[in-house]
This record gives sequence, C-alpha cells and structure tokens, in this order.
Amino acid sequence: MSYDAVIIGAGHNGLVAACYLARAGQKVLVVEKNDWIGGAAVSRELYPGFTYSNCSYVSSLFRPEIMRDLELPKHGLQVLPYEGGAVFMEGGDYLGMYRDHDANRREFARHSPRDAEAYDRYNRDVLRHCRFIRPLLMRTPPDPSSFRPRDLSELAWLGKQLFGMSERQMLDMIRFWTMSISDYLDEYFEHPVVKAYLAVASIIGTALGPMSPGTAYVLLHHMMGDVDGNVGSWGYSRGGMGGITKALTASLRAAGGEVRTGSGVAQVLVRNGRAVGVALENGDEIRARRVVSNMDVKRTFLKHVEERELPGDFVKRVKAFKIRGSSGKLNIALDGVPKFTALPEGAPNIRGDMHFTDSIEKMERAYDDWKAGHYSRDPFQDMMIPTLIDPTMTPPGKHFMSCFVQYAPPKIEGRDWTDADRDGFRDACLDQIETYAPGFKSLVLHAEVRTPRELEAEVGLTEGNIFQGELTFDQLLFNRPVPGCAQYRSPIKDLWICGSSTHPGGGVMGAPGRNAAAEILRDIKAPTTHMSEAYAVL
Repeated sequence: MSYDAVIIGAGHNGLVAACYLARAGQKVLVVEKNDWIGGAAVSRELYPGFTYSNCSYVSSLFRPEIMRDLELPKHGLQVLPYEGGAVFMEGGDYLGMYRDHDANRREFARHSPRDAEAYDRYNRDVLRHCRFIRPLLMRTPPDPSSFRPRDLSELAWLGKQLFGMSERQMLDMIRFWTMSISDYLDEYFEHPVVKAYLAVASIIGTALGPMSPGTAYVLLHHMMGDVDGNVGSWGYSRGGMGGITKALTASLRAAGGEVRTGSGVAQVLVRNGRAVGVALENGDEIRARRVVSNMDVKRTFLKHVEERELPGDFVKRVKAFKIRGSSGKLNIALDGVPKFTALPEGAPNIRGDMHFTDSIEKMERAYDDWKAGHYSRDPFQDMMIPTLIDPTMTPPGKHFMSCFVQYAPPKIEGRDWTDADRDGFRDACLDQIETYAPGFKSLVLHAEVRTPRELEAEVGLTEGNIFQGELTFDQLLFNRPVPGCAQYRSPIKDLWICGSSTHPGGGVMGAPGRNAAAEILRDIKAPTTHMSEAYAVL
C-alpha cells in the first residue's frame, strides 16, 4: 500500500504533523519503533496501579492554536495548572512560590525587600522578550541567503518587529539572548535563593551551567508557554503526559490517519535523489510520496540515510550539530505523601515544583561534575508530585513523584553507563530527598531510573538530549538544525524533518510538527526550489 506521507516516530511533533496532513486530505501513516505511542510524551504503567509520566512531565509550551485546530479537548486532553513551588534551604527555611503574584512579592520580601521591589521590573522585562519571541514560534524562519519572495517577506516582517522597539529595548534583547542567567539575575536580585529559583528554567535539559553564556535564552524558551491563557504558567496533563499524545492519536484517527507501533525504521528509501518510502527493521517496505522524520537531525541523516545520498558539507554540519545529553529522570511510586520538614502543615507549595538547590553556585558545582564526566553528586532536582492534583494516576492514598535531574552526562568518564552507575545516580537523588524529608525512602515502593543511556535506547533521543539539540544562539531560527536546512526540508527531495531539532526547538510544544506540515502542504500546492539546489549555493 502506498501513502501520501509516512511519518517516522509517534512522538508529539510527529503526531501533530500527521494530524494536519490528514486533515488536509493526505493519506498518512505514522510508524513507531516502540509498542506504545507518545515518544517522550507518554504515560506508562511500570508498577501495578501507578501511571508514570516517565519522560516529559509538565505542560505549558504546547501551543493553544494547535489544541484548537486539532480539537484536542474534544479528544480528552485536559491540562491542570499546578500551584507554585518551593526551594528548600540548607538552614531549614524555604522560599515559597505561589500562583498569586502578590503572594510571591510578600515571600520575596521575607528574604529580601529589595528583591520584592525588583520582582515586577524583572517580570516586565522578561515578558517583553516573550512578546517578541512568541509570534515566531508558529512561523517558518526565513532563509537570509535566499531571494525568494516569501523569505524576503518574512525578513521584512522580522525587521518590522525589531524596529518597533526602542534602541534600548533592542540592545537589551540582544544582550539577553547571549547572557548567562547568573549575570542576568544579578542585575535584578541580591538573595541567593531568589536567584536560584528563577534560574531553574535556564538549565533544564541543557548541557550548560547557570554561569554559561546563552542560558538566559533557555529560561525564556521555558517561559513562552501558558495554561488557560496565563503566560508562563505550567500544569499537568490529566492522566500523565501521555494524555497529550493520546488525544493527538485520537484526532489523527478521526481524520483518517493510521499509526503502526512496533515498526522501527531501518532506512529511508531514496531513489534518484528523492525519498520514496521507508524500509522497516522487519524487512517490510512502505512506499510514500514523501517521508517526514520526527527523529533528531543526527539520527535521521547519520543513521537512517545513506551518506552517499547527501552533500558532504551537509553531513559535516549535521555531525557538528550540538546534541549533548545532560539530564536524567527518576519516576517514583510512593506509599504516601512525604513530609518536608521546612514546609508548614497544609502548605500549597508541595503541589508545585520543588527544589533543593538554593544558590546559583550549587547549580554550577553540579554542572562541574557533568564537565568532569560524572553525574552530579549533589544534583539539581526538579521534583513534583502530580497526584496531589491529579489522583487518576495512582491508587487511593498512593502517589507518583517525578524527579527531573541535572546533571547526567551521556558517558561516564568517557565510557558507557553501567547498571552500577545508574544505581549510584539513583542513590544520590534519593539520599538528597531524604535529607529534606526524613523517612522519604521508607515510602518508596518502586523507582524507575532513566539516565541518558535509557533515554537514547528507549526514546531515541541522541545522547539523551531532551530538546533534540542545544538551544544555544548558534542553533536557533534559520540555523536550526543547520543553515540551509532550517525550513523543515532536507537536501533529499520529499524527505522532511519535523522534530525538536528544527525551529523553534524542544519541549512539548507541537510547533515544529505544525510548521513542518504547513511547509509540506505549501510545497504540494506550489513546489519550491529543490533543497539540494539551494544548499549547493551556500
């Protein structure tokens, strides 16, 4: 059987692209190597009665335009906003965060009156940067080397946005995109714990420390989402993060699309410079007019396309694309709610994100371990108990805890991870929690431990990088993934890429998949210059 499009990978971006193509009347098949759907946005029962969000764990970035277009609430998607959070301090105190802005100001003032006064100014300035970036998320980045009318039009639109700023605002934005989050926060705040809490989003999923240039933009990337129109808010997908991909799958099937699990792709089939289908690991071949890869750029072109089919310069640039694993994850089944000694009884902060790293310097020391090729002995953990808001994930009285951990390198001192390394990583994380919540380990019924080794082997994330590539300034917009291949096309005709290696990057956002589908449909209507021809002139 032949298809109009075969999509490789049933992660959220692949499913989004498939939904848009199917709704446009294309005959679409999604092939997935695992026996389950969802990629990194998945819910799985790995301990009896407990549903884990065992990779991605919170929702904010998923674009509301996509939710509306694909009618995802109709297909069961519900995002539940969570309530604030806390940073636990070594001396037994804590910094609490709340959904209420004034409550946050009062909490900042408890630690530093100056920081409370700076909080509004900080929010104003960061939101100004968000307002510039958010409209770019659902637009294909222009190719600055192209003279095609559409690229020139997009460059003119981008210029109009820039020149709508004052000179001071423009300079501030350029500084922001290239600064470290440590330097940026120093311009507003003085108390270490305040800066530690606000720096959290700058290191999630990135192989950089808070003192590394470029981490201020990573913070912005995480603040561009919303829940129910509240910009910067985060929430839990009801039933776990698989609720998003489950709704996408239902939307796809309602539009006539198909999903085939247990169907890993061995190779993209190329004939005379054009993709004509895929060969599966079981030997089957599926023919299609076009192939759309949701895999990262390295996995797509270095492992599943024969090198002789690609320009040498392109292969060189793909090899140089930075995909560095830096994260691990623990998914824990609990027999009850842990008691954190710093939190007052009934404090709402436990229903949000909790951290133990109370200074930028401690974050940087955790990163030092990564640079030395070892998991962090005193790690940064982004810890949540979603079942305090969504009880559907566990039996009554039981709870699921998600711990996202920085830093975990793709190799341990240059060698592959062993099971002993994984166990040491687990113990470092559990021991840290026990310090702030005595008796915690006695509540642990089961713990799934995911290092970069498991993230690559099970989910297909090269080196375990959750963004399919670093979100540094040299890998954004028309440079993502590489110059000349930033509009979801590739040097091979009818081979497209739609994953987080493309603009606008990682997170459970859906924008790469939607933008790729838009470009494919535009190309079907009016075929553009073949990408290999465009690449040859770079």
